[in-house]
Amino acid sequence: MRMKTRTLFLSLGIALLTASCGGGSTTSQPASDAAADTTAKTACTNFKLGTGVNVSHWLSQSDSRGEERANQITKKDFDSIAAMGFDHVRLPIDEVQMYDENMNRHEEAFALMKNAIDWTLENNMNIIIDLHIIRSFHFNARPGENTLFQKPGEKEKLIAIWKDLQSFLKDYPNDRLAYELLNEAIAPSHEELNELEARLIASIRETEPERTIIVGSNWQQSVETIQYLKVPENDKNLILSFHYYNPILVTHYRAHWTVQKKYDGKIQYPGLAIEDTSFYASLPADTLAYFRRCNQNYDINVMEQEILPAIKKGEEYGLQVYCGEFGVFPEYIDKETRMKWYRDITTIFKKHNINNAHWCYKGDFPVVNTDGSPNDLPAILLEK
Repeated sequence: MRMKTRTLFLSLGIALLTASCGGGSTTSQPASDAAADTTAKTACTNFKLGTGVNVSHWLSQSDSRGEERANQITKKDFDSIAAMGFDHVRLPIDEVQMYDENMNRHEEAFALMKNAIDWTLENNMNIIIDLHIIRSFHFNARPGENTLFQKPGEKEKLIAIWKDLQSFLKDYPNDRLAYELLNEAIAPSHEELNELEARLIASIRETEPERTIIVGSNWQQSVETIQYLKVPENDKNLILSFHYYNPILVTHYRAHWTVQKKYDGKIQYPGLAIEDTSFYASLPADTLAYFRRCNQNYDINVMEQEILPAIKKGEEYGLQVYCGEFGVFPEYIDKETRMKWYRDITTIFKKHNINNAHWCYKGDFPVVNTDGSPNDLPAILLEK
């Protein structure tokens, strides 16, 4: 299974690194073009979020198909998510799973998405359909591989994808299901992303004026770039999203897909992530620059200060702010350090009323054990 990865750790080059181192209806509606009686559709614009999880590596970032994919996530999983106390699911989906290259639907994938929505609503949870990866954009692509902002017609194709998704999803209640335009977008400039998101919002609003749409800023929905995010000022059915994984040396300690994968020395939080930097002498120049940039002092106050721009942006527009991803890769880091980070980030969320979704459910940053039982995270994530 492919892991959730961060563009910061691939071969984009150190020069490109950003400071990222630093209630309503509970009845599901049929999801089809000839869908159910629209008079039953809820007109409520108050899409509510609290604490949720990402159901990842299923309809996104996975090569599984057929019976293997169908059995990977089932109703039992959604029942379990609700039983633990989570109130919503963020469901990543990829273009390659949902459509062929001619924009024909893969009906099996659409059926699984419908199941996920129905199981979510049956459990009185809400759901976000997150367009995670498209053929013209992957948040971890190498330089030159993404064509969304370079190749003519790709932006129009993204708009067409959302038009088709809308035709499938439009009859679900507005207060139960939301759309997330594109995960962790990276555009040549902030303005180019703002313009594309404005086009997507306008296209969706042609037929769904009250659907909640989740929007993120440039460079992977970073708190460092959210100050540059611009959205339509008269649209109150938007939620502003950011992702948070700082300090990256801690949250991705020894993660095998990262630049830092070979560092197996001591790591700590709070404080300076790596105190003994004698290993710097053996590093190539680009890796050395990465470690020097990312090895900073972090504690709850530093994290709160980094997140404040997102809070201020929400206040500027009078919109909800949402952390759609956060977490610590658990495989190698000691439990005490990991739990300190989780306690601090959830304290910040509660202090500032930031709704959030943990990355993830049972993928690479799980909230369950291998037998499906809750691990030690839900108690912290859901503590009131």
